[in-house]
Amino acid sequence: MNSRILKDRTAGGVMFFLTIATLLLVFVMGIGLFIKSAPIFEEHSLRELIFSANWKPLKNEFGFLPFIMGTLWVTGLAILLAFPVALLTAVFLTEYAKPRVKRYVFPALDILAGLPSVIYGVWGTLLIVPWISTKLAPRFVEFSAGYTVLAGGIVLGVMILPLLVSLFIELFTSVPNELREASMSLGATKWQTSKFVMLRRTFPGIVAAVVLAISRAFGETIAVLMVCGNLPQMPGSIFDACYPLPALIANNYGEMLSLPNYEAALMFAALILFVVVLLFNLISRIVLYRIEKTFR
Repeated sequence: MNSRILKDRTAGGVMFFLTIATLLLVFVMGIGLFIKSAPIFEEHSLRELIFSANWKPLKNEFGFLPFIMGTLWVTGLAILLAFPVALLTAVFLTEYAKPRVKRYVFPALDILAGLPSVIYGVWGTLLIVPWISTKLAPRFVEFSAGYTVLAGGIVLGVMILPLLVSLFIELFTSVPNELREASMSLGATKWQTSKFVMLRRTFPGIVAAVVLAISRAFGETIAVLMVCGNLPQMPGSIFDACYPLPALIANNYGEMLSLPNYEAALMFAALILFVVVLLFNLISRIVLYRIEKTFR
């Protein structure tokens, strides 16, 4: 009996230690990024780094505003494109699709989710970029090379689509069938049941899924790097080139590190991503908690 109790306490202690170590890992990463980026704060203020648009490393000018705005543009457009498609796809697969359709769609979603990001980048470079350059952009602007915010948003939206669909399907399948049957017994159609019962019931989970997708989209690197144009400028429309923060780090780390503060600047870019994703998740958790209280 004492041996069983000892094993149980040991297992609990080990799992508690691993849990604490996982939480501490987040702080260790943040502290490490701050230490590596600290040299740049000796010559530039935080306000100057974040709100300046001058990116001239040879002149020791590091303004991250174009990169921050590029990240926000691409991520926001990706969510805007992927969310309605993912939501309606999940509703169809959960409520309308026959088992035969599901047998083909679910493996396809798993394949899309497992593809390396460079495959999406190549697809975007070969198909999306020329289509924007020759077909779509001439209808709205005089000239566009195709390497634009729109190209990055489309490629990134396709990348996060399987994740959103899978999360939404898990949410919708967790709704008890009794609620659907009660709604339809009162005369509601299948679409009305989906809209007013299923979506309302799972609304907090939908918010959490979108937050998770945004966090994933914020840090995507290779695919975005290949289709956004990588110009350090403030995008004025979806047909302008941009330079997201992950692409900046991947494209420049290891090059020109002999320049003063250049490595610290790239580490500061990583720190910005880290802090933005962390704050976004914390704020979303607070909002999600209030939504859950409302929908109980």
